[in-house]
Amino acid sequence: MTWHQFFGTLSVVVAVISFYPYLRDILARKTTPHIYSWLVWTILQVTATAAILRENSFWSAAGVLSLGLVSLIVFLLSFKYGTKNITVFDTVCLIGAFIAISVWIFTSNVTLSIILVTIIDLIAFLPTFRKAFEEPHSETIFLYICSAISNLFSVLSITHYSVESTLYVASLVATNTVFVSMVLVKRMPKRLSVSIPKE
Repeated sequence: MTWHQFFGTLSVVVAVISFYPYLRDILARKTTPHIYSWLVWTILQVTATAAILRENSFWSAAGVLSLGLVSLIVFLLSFKYGTKNITVFDTVCLIGAFIAISVWIFTSNVTLSIILVTIIDLIAFLPTFRKAFEEPHSETIFLYICSAISNLFSVLSITHYSVESTLYVASLVATNTVFVSMVLVKRMPKRLSVSIPKE
């Protein structure tokens, strides 16, 4: 087994491990996924897998595809267990994502395609960012930690580094890391105010 295969296998394993706690918390109604984000993520991760495969990065694509299948299941569960906290901002993001997807479908330039996928993924993440900022306990961050780690392993498994094979998975590492950091900060208890006794 080469080191590319080793990290590619780790990427798939971590992606699979990440799924159970999130699914459990959704069914227990502890986590309320945002249907807009998960819809776009499902579309992107499955199609990005095809783009990465065209670069002959099979092991990197395997990790992304695993997360794509997880996204599909979460999206389907969102119809029943998803958040009701959906704003105009979220809808604007969804429309923006689909406009970008329309452009992406008709482009034959692989590099431009991956850049568009990366931008669309970020736009799709914004409704979940907003929801988690307002309700930091409405997400199971273990999934996002595992997503960052899984995609990091995907980056390490790439046999030929280029914009096409690297940009999207590297952006997933960054956005998931920022998301987890934001949620952890929001969950920190506020400092107790110290009352100063009057003289």
